Amino acid sequence: VQLQAFGGGSAQAGGSLRLSCAASGRTFSRYSVGWFRQAPGKEREFVAAIWRSGGSRYYADSVKGRFTISRDNAKNTVYLQMNSLKPEDTAVYYCAADQWDSSNYYMPNEYDYWGQGTQVTVSS
Repeated sequence: VQLQAFGGGSAQAGGSLRLSCAASGRTFSRYSVGWFRQAPGKEREFVAAIWRSGGSRYYADSVKGRFTISRDNAKNTVYLQMNSLKPEDTAVYYCAADQWDSSNYYMPNEYDYWGQGTQVTVSS
């Protein structure tokens, strides 16, 4: 499966952005999807994940209550709605797909496929 992440950009603190992860090549509903981010000089970190059916969703503590992950399998797309943005949310955001619904959803090496990143910049 090929993934493409888009929707990044610039926002002010307190603002919102919505990222999309579009898939092609295989039935997207067969994959759980995670969002990760990487700021300059830092390791890639888990942001959110959603299992194949969309029934289970997981969030990093740092974004819980502000970010919402969702999916539309008919459109082969997973979304990350980001509200109440903070400057510390600034990073390159990546989406990734896993062939399984895994309890290791927060680990980058759990995922089999990655999209290119999309930059999110939040100014104070």
